[in-house]
Amino acid sequence: MTADQTPVRVVVADDHPIVRSGIVGLLAGEADLDVVGEAANGQEAVALAASLAPDVVLMDLRMPVLDGVGATKAIVGTGPRVLVLTTYDTDADILRAVEAGATGYLLKDTPRETLLRGIRAAARGETVLAPSVATRLVGSMRATAERPTKRETEVLELVAEGFTNAAVALKLHISEATVKTHLLRLFTKLGVDNRTEAVTEARHRGWVA
Repeated sequence: MTADQTPVRVVVADDHPIVRSGIVGLLAGEADLDVVGEAANGQEAVALAASLAPDVVLMDLRMPVLDGVGATKAIVGTGPRVLVLTTYDTDADILRAVEAGATGYLLKDTPRETLLRGIRAAARGETVLAPSVATRLVGSMRATAERPTKRETEVLELVAEGFTNAAVALKLHISEATVKTHLLRLFTKLGVDNRTEAVTEARHRGWVA
């Protein structure tokens, strides 16, 4: 860092004190990175982002009071960039964070130098994605084109609740043959062969609860 450069101001948001301390310690030796605050939950992260005006908020996803996605939504647009740093890399988690406006998404097993580069890049407004996350995100974007229709979702939700085809037909006032047609289309979209696998994969993608 040259004399005329201002350090990147960072807020670390994680509900585990040991993890927070580890991240702060990791950044401490970097002259161009300055940890200005620590938050133990999403609400604290939002408050610190407003009061301290950091350049980057390192955000865990699963936190009490207000989760990382909710905090990201509240922070984005107020100035700071949000860089997610989490252990979770499911399609649903990644998409929720990206849709909330996160600048990047890294995993906690990310090498030190990669994290440092990621923080600096996020401060510049560049997108930062762990390789595995980028792969999953691309896959999810492709799958979005094949998301279920409203009726297919209704069928899927009832199947997930344990309804038989006949019961689904009765509930939705359609024929059992139509239910089977919707299920076959869902199997194709999900890349599965049966109802059980369809429900499991749909939950993994966040299509049903």
